[in-house]
Order: sequence, then C-alpha cells, then structure tokens
Amino acid sequence: MIGEFFKFAERGTDLWTEARGGLTTFMVMVYIVFLNSSILGDGFGLKADDPGRIALSAGTALIAGIMTIAMGAWANYPFALAAGLGINAIVAFSLTGRGLSPAGAMGVIVLEGVAVTVLVLVGFREAVMNAVPLALKRAIGAGIGLFILFIGFANGGLIMSGCSPFVPLPVCAGTLVTVSFPTTAAQFVFLFGLALTAVLWARKIKAALVISILVTTIVALAAGVTKIPDNMTLTPNFSTLGSFDLGNVFSTLPLLTALLVIFAIMLTDFFDTMGTVTGVAAEAGLAKQDGSVPGVGRVLIVDSIAAAVGGLAGVSSNTTYIESAAGVAEGAKTGFASVVTGVLFLLAILLAPLAGIIPGVATAPALVLVGYLMFTQVKDINVGDLEDGFPALLTMILMPLTYDITVGIGAGFISWVVIKVVRGKMAEIHMLMWVVSIAFVVFFAQNWIQTLLPK
Repeated sequence: MIGEFFKFAERGTDLWTEARGGLTTFMVMVYIVFLNSSILGDGFGLKADDPGRIALSAGTALIAGIMTIAMGAWANYPFALAAGLGINAIVAFSLTGRGLSPAGAMGVIVLEGVAVTVLVLVGFREAVMNAVPLALKRAIGAGIGLFILFIGFANGGLIMSGCSPFVPLPVCAGTLVTVSFPTTAAQFVFLFGLALTAVLWARKIKAALVISILVTTIVALAAGVTKIPDNMTLTPNFSTLGSFDLGNVFSTLPLLTALLVIFAIMLTDFFDTMGTVTGVAAEAGLAKQDGSVPGVGRVLIVDSIAAAVGGLAGVSSNTTYIESAAGVAEGAKTGFASVVTGVLFLLAILLAPLAGIIPGVATAPALVLVGYLMFTQVKDINVGDLEDGFPALLTMILMPLTYDITVGIGAGFISWVVIKVVRGKMAEIHMLMWVVSIAFVVFFAQNWIQTLLPK
C-alpha cells in the first residue's frame, strides 16, 4: 500500500531506499533545530540560558516535521522543509534593526507567506521567476550565503565592531568592523569547530554539521565558554506558537517601506525555492528535459504555506532545503523519504532543551560552511559580462556590508535595468523588471521623498 501510494515502482525505488534517504536528509538538516534558535535568539537579544531559545528549537522542529510530512504525503517529492537560513537572518537582524519587535518581524513573515501562497494559486509566481534574469537569481542566493558567512564569523568572535556584543553596522553607527586575532577561549573554540566542520564535510561524513555542533559544544563546556544552565528543563515548550504581530511593521515603518520590505522577503522566498526544487528534482531524475518539474504546483503550494506557518509559529519562514539533495544522493525519489524526515524532526523536539547549552561559537562554524555552500552559485554567473556581472556583484556584496538583503536585491535590480537601457537593450527588459526596479528606486529615495511631502 505504501509503495502504491508513493509510486515506488514507477520511480524505480523501494521502501528501504526511501527510508535511508529520509534519514540521510534529516541527519544533514537537523542542525537547523539548534542553529535557528541561535540566530533568532541572538537577533532577539535572548541570553544563552533563556527559555525562549528552547522554545525556538522546539517550534523549529515541530513546524519542520509537520510541513515536511505534508510535502511528502501531498506533493510526493523527496523535499524537506525547515526554517530558511537567510530569511531567519533577515528576521533576526534586518527587521529588528529597523525597529520591529520580534513578533512584528514574524508578522512580516506571515504576510509574505500569505502573499506568496496567493501568487502561487493564481500562477503569478512562475511569471515573476521568468521575468528576473538568471544571473540575478543566482546572485541573490550567493549574496545570502555571504551574509550568513559574515554572521558566522561575527558569532565566532573573529569579526567585531565597536559595539559589543556584535551589532550590525547600520545600528552600530560610527564604528569600524575589525578582524580580531584569536586571544580568547571562545575564539579558539570557534576555530576548532570551523576546522572540524571543514574536515567532516571534506570527508563527506553524514551529519557533519550536527557532529560539529555537538563536539564543539562539548569543547566549549570543557573550556568554560558555556555551561549547563541551572534552570534547564527537560520539557520543551512551545511558547513561540502564535508569537506574531501583523500590524507592527505598518505602525513602525512608512507604508511604502513596509510594503517593499515584505516584497523583498517574498522575492527571496521565490528564488530560493525555485532553485532548490528544480536542482534537486533534476538530480533525482524527476525533472523533464526542459528542466521543468511535473506537479511543481503542489510543491510550491506546500512551500508557500510553510512560509506563513513558520511566521505563525514564531520560528521564521519555512522553505524547501537544498540539503534534500543528500537524501536524493542516497536514492530517495518519492515523498516517503520526506515523511521519514518529518517524523524524525518531530522526534527531535525532545532535543530542544539542549539548545540552552549550545553557544554561538558552536553553531557559527555551521553558518560559515552553509554560507560557503550557498555562495558557490556564483560559479554559474558570467561575471565577465558587465550586464550580468556588475549587478550580481552589487547584489552579493551589499547584503553583508549593509546587513540588509533588501538593499542588495534592490541595487542589483536597478543596476541591471540601467545597464540594459544604456546599452540600448530595452527590449530585453521584462515589464515586471521595470515595475520592481521602479519600486526599489522609491524604496531607496523614501527619506528624501518624505521631506517633500506636506507635513
């Protein structure tokens, strides 16, 4: 019955292969249970022993489990979902840096998730994807990778600003970012973790990131960098569920700014998912010759709903993970693998209390490696061509420098359109690129525009 439901025979697989693939995907993804709570906890100002971090871990595992099972059972693809790296950094640092409360930042995620879902239902999502140049799509992914890598080195204590602990440059005005020679126990623990992560990944060890986080935490405990909290409870809580505020973004930011922020995050969700789905499906041999994925509509609907559900649960947008390719490499070709991964995520809720003893220096190496993996998309960008290379450069470099993904996307879009116009290639500019670029021009000029408006 299981084989018939998931079409094992049709896709040339079996129960054991799918189960092994699902387990493999879980092993390379479970780090997000700890890493998401670390990123959000840092951005929200939660101390290492704050119960809120345990709740973030439990909520991360819960939503990842539910949505991954939904992907497998309804879309029948070996794709796993969890809180998206990159978008959670936007929530933790960019949105809160603009003055939003943590609940307000989650409200933005709910709104963009609902918007994406609507666009999928009306068929607009693929239209926007077709309008954006491939080079910019890849540059957005690579830029987010640099952003995550930068956060990793900051959490590891090797990159510091005049503010302590590390605060994004736009917030910590008038200071310089410096690279510190390791002198503290925490910095040496981070370097140990980074070396261990690199070795495990290079040796293609399954669950390399999980092993790295756990071993580095043990070293941090031994070195006195972290300690077991006195008030640690073995019972995970789900206090983050329902922690969202839909109105905070509109009461904190000007209406136009709020709409563009939501739009920019929605755009990031667009590209991340489409790239992951097409790439992993092709690796699994499930894509057509033209690269299209049969039944992709169901995949996109689950992914879009997951974005909103992640916001509703207070754990950030959930999205399809490129790490699903690990399970595919083990032979997974159906949604049963995702069901296995999802069930394991639900069991991982029991690990949530451990988040209270895992320091930032233990999860920072994983951020650096994941950032690198996302940055590798740069190899497919023709950087020698000014029309693609320069907008891609602006997109990638401005994200970490400004600690704001919105700025990078906007600069890339505008510069791409301008270069096309200057070179007399206006016919190559899709109407939607005009619309989006004009919206970003208004976004960058909003403060000046407000000075012209009647008081």
